[in-house]
This record gives sequence, structure tokens and C-alpha cells, in this order.
Amino acid sequence: MEATKLNYFRKRLLAELRQHARQVGEDQAAAIDAANDGAKESADLSLRDVIGEIALRLGERESQMVADIDQALLRIEEGSYGRCVRCNTPIDERRLEALPTARYDATCQAAIEDANGRSARPTL
Repeated sequence: MEATKLNYFRKRLLAELRQHARQVGEDQAAAIDAANDGAKESADLSLRDVIGEIALRLGERESQMVADIDQALLRIEEGSYGRCVRCNTPIDERRLEALPTARYDATCQAAIEDANGRSARPTL
């Protein structure tokens, strides 16, 4: 991939990294606030637990996005960004535009999803 495209994707990934890292902090703060709200009644305690669980799951999702972005940035530094990690063919730039953290080309992604039982669904 040419240097200008790599620089474009690096800037885009860094912007997404800042956004997701900020969201992780906010989700963690929300979970802590929910745990410390002073609920006394059973219904309040149950609701607090549900809200806390949702906040933690959202935080996990954001944390995974941060990890995916870190991996994509590492691939840029290694010189392998934009190539499928499974078959080493170039990943279509339209796919990278839609999903800058993509590790697989569309063919390999479809094969992985089929193997995991997620067929009959469009992939990026």
C-alpha cells in the first residue's frame, strides 16, 4: 500500500483509538457510579445490577475495539497493513474504508464466518 494511504489509515485509526479509549473510561465511570448509588430496596438493587452489567459489557466491547485498533496500528508499523493475515492477499480499500481494523479479505472473512456458523450474512 502506498505511503499516503497508510498515513491516511494511521490518522483515522488514531482518531478512533482516542474515541474508543475515552468511551472505555466513561463506561467504567458509569459502572462505578451505578455500583455506588446507595440503592436500598430490592427492585433498586436489581436495576442497579442490570445497569452495571450493561455498562461493563459496553466497556468490554470498547476495550476490544481498542485492542483491534492497536493491532491494526502494529500492522502498519510492520508493513503488513492492508494484507489478509490468513492468505496474504491485498484487502480491498473499500473494505478498509468501512472497517479500518480488518485483518482478513472478504473471501477469508466469509470462510471464517461459515466455519463459525454465521453464513448467509453479508460481510464487509
